[in-house]
This record gives sequence, structure tokens and C-alpha cells, in this order.
Amino acid sequence: MNKRTYAGIPEQYGKIETSKVVLIPVPYDGTSTWQKGADKGPEAFLQASENMELYDIETKSEVYKNGIYLADPITENSSPESMVETVHGITKSYITKNKFVTLFGGEHSISIGTIRAFNECFNNLTVVQIDAHADLRKEYEGSSCNHACAVYEASQNTNLIQVGIRSMDVIETTIMDKDKVFFAHEMATDDYWMENAIDLMTENVFLTIDLDAFDPSIMPSTGTPEPGGLFWYETLDFLQKIFKEKNVVGFDIVELCPNEKDKSSDFLAAKLYYKMLSYKFENTEDSDYDDIAGYKEPNNKSTKFEDEDNDY
Repeated sequence: MNKRTYAGIPEQYGKIETSKVVLIPVPYDGTSTWQKGADKGPEAFLQASENMELYDIETKSEVYKNGIYLADPITENSSPESMVETVHGITKSYITKNKFVTLFGGEHSISIGTIRAFNECFNNLTVVQIDAHADLRKEYEGSSCNHACAVYEASQNTNLIQVGIRSMDVIETTIMDKDKVFFAHEMATDDYWMENAIDLMTENVFLTIDLDAFDPSIMPSTGTPEPGGLFWYETLDFLQKIFKEKNVVGFDIVELCPNEKDKSSDFLAAKLYYKMLSYKFENTEDSDYDDIAGYKEPNNKSTKFEDEDNDY
């Protein structure tokens, strides 16, 4: 029996040995506090991906030909802490194999382990969180690995930039760096928010995208929808600018809570993932994949992922 491949791509493009990209599904929903179902998100995303056209009109590319390896799902769920540690270890193992590592959750708590791994492997890391919620609690319901704490650790250990925020607890105002937060209500009247956000980023950027960042009119299938969110083309414009101007080292997408009666959100998530890969490999110029792409160097210079055979 052949191993399942991402989006049903030919097996030759799904082998770990030759793939530049790794996709790790994390079907975890252990700490969500309202609607359950984010653990079904990765499978819904994969099914939608299998029914998606693989030629990207905008970039005139078929990015899957760079190779996308679909890793085994991370199913550790004995505790939030164990899940985070497992995500951290597996993510780091693929980074050190010179892969462009991506993850699809699951609830946002998976990003604690993801960000920890990337921060250990890249110098001067900026984490760009695109989200409706601040997720800055140090601890929630007895755990520091709760979804409400998704970027607390990042706020202490990385250059955290938050975009699209429109829901938070008052305690989070004491943790938040307001100079690096782009609130949704301010973005609505600020023509320069994208440029201002990019100006705050260091060279190496990790993106964590909670799908509730999108307006519920286009992304209803998420656990905690909030009115007043981002729309499709402005989000793509922002992402493309980041990929063009910075070295995006990896990303995760979380909080798809699929609805059997409406598949549009599943397809938005599938298209978003593929668009982000298309932007990443469209703008990479170099072709040397020989050195380990992840480790921080003693001289504090940043390392870059670079790809080969880019013939777009």
C-alpha cells in the first residue's frame, strides 16, 4: 500500500529524501474551551488539498514539484505538556535535516513547541502571529501549554509581532508590547500597517496563523470566530510582502474546526497553505542545500533555507 501524499501528489514528489518541504499534521484539541473539533482540522485540510488545483496562477508555478513530504501525524495527547514537547522534538528533527518545516493543527497550543524549536535553530527570530486573540496568558486552567498561552513564551524569547488582534483579557495588556501589536480596529484605517509591521521584523521570520484571524464571513469554521477580521487578498498581500522581503524559515496554521455542512473553510485553509509555499519558493534565489540550514552559528549570523532547481 502506497503512503499517502500531500494533496495526492505523485509519490516521486512526496519522498522525504528529495522533498524540500515537510508538512507535519498535529490533530490536537486538548485545551480548547469553547467549540471542540480542531483535532479534525488536519484531516479536513488534507482532504480539501486533494481536491485543489496545483497550478498557482499568481506565481505561475507548481510548487509541489519542490517536494512536499507528509509526515506522520503527531498524536501525543496524554497532556498538553507532553504534546508540546513532542511537537518541539519532531519539528526540530526535521529542521536539522535541512527541510522547510510546516505544521497544520490542531489548536494553537501546538505552536508553543513549534516556535520553541525554530527559536533554538535560528538567530534573532521574529514570530509573526496573525490571530484574532492575543494568546498571551502565562498560564490558563492550570497549564502553561494551554491554547490561551500559545505565544506567551514567544513574547519572552523572540521578537513577537501580533497582527489582527481583536479579543483579549485585561491581564494580557500587562504582557503585550503594544508597539508591536496591530489591532484589527486600527488596521482598518491604517494604509501603512503592512509596511510598519515588516519594518519591525528581523531577517528570520516564523509565521503562526490562527485561522480565526480571518473574518468569519470567509472563515466560519473555527473554534472561536470573532467579527472584524482579515480578508483574503489583504492577507495574501501581507504574506507575499513578508516572503519577498524576509527569510521565512517556517510556518504553522491552526484552529480549523471543520463543519460537515460547509467545506469552504477547509478549502480556504488548503489554498492558504499552498499559496504560502508558492510565495516561499517563488522568491528564493539561491540553490545550495548542502549545509545544515537550521543551526545558530557561533558568530550570530543568521542561516537561510535555500532551494534548488527553481525554474519558475
